[in-house]
Amino acid sequence: MTSPVRDGGPPVIRVRIPPVLRDVVDGARQLEVEGATVGEALDALFARFPALRDRLTTDGQLSTFVNVYVNADDVRHRDGLATAVGATDTVILLPAMAGGSG
Repeated sequence: MTSPVRDGGPPVIRVRIPPVLRDVVDGARQLEVEGATVGEALDALFARFPALRDRLTTDGQLSTFVNVYVNADDVRHRDGLATAVGATDTVILLPAMAGGSG
């Protein structure tokens, strides 16, 4: 299933939300937002869910513990938040989980 492009504007991108963040996005597993880059898509998502911004950013920047993928590619190995996205792409948010044996 492809996401549409609205009125010649930026593509509509799917963003997958992991279980640990669903409490701040009304339980959604996946959301659709507009954006031509990962950063634009995240800005649109944060505008809709300000509590998500609070959980994923520090001093206005994406926290270092948050991994962001476009499909299977880590954006840190591409163009970071400037990584281009299209209507067939899915952005995946994956906060690193701390843990281990104590």
